Amino acid sequence: MIVKNIEAKIRLATWVAVGSFLTSIVLSAICCSYAYRQVSDARKSIYILSNGIPLQAGQTDMQVNRPAEYRADIDLFHALFFSLTPDDKYIEYQLKKAMYLVDESGVDQYNNLKENGFFNSILSSSSVITLQTDSISLDMTRRYFRYFGKLKIDRRSSTVIRSLITEGYLKDIPRSDNNPHGVLIVNWKTLENKDLENVQKNTF
Repeated sequence: MIVKNIEAKIRLATWVAVGSFLTSIVLSAICCSYAYRQVSDARKSIYILSNGIPLQAGQTDMQVNRPAEYRADIDLFHALFFSLTPDDKYIEYQLKKAMYLVDESGVDQYNNLKENGFFNSILSSSSVITLQTDSISLDMTRRYFRYFGKLKIDRRSSTVIRSLITEGYLKDIPRSDNNPHGVLIVNWKTLENKDLENVQKNTF
């Protein structure tokens, strides 16, 4: 009888020990999970001091702002590529910056324009080209865009307004100083570049 009582107490003690061990593991897992969530939430909060008063600024997911970044990158590239002045150093500077934002399709268009004497004509006619963005159509599923804008070519003898429509695709790449949005324009091509207006200037 005494032996049976001892065996029962041993079994009870064993079950209590095992139960306590499992309970401690479950409680530790719950505490770790809660602490991880707290740390993650804390990292999403940034405090900015304004006149000695801490103000909370929330962190947002990068994908939430990605469409806006895509449009900003497309707009920047087109402005760099098409807004030019009759200064060969400035043209070279603009196009060098633009080439960081586009793949070899941009280089191909640049070479075609150069071979056709487009940049020399800007210098010889003292033309100032400015680009106005009308709209940018963006398909996030395909990462496809279509750009609509107007080119104003201001020459000594005339002012020409041209419609500009281009299209291409977008590829995410690591951000850098030369590509702060981390977006590369690929398979870029011009769909339309035609005169809308041609106003002659009074030269006398």
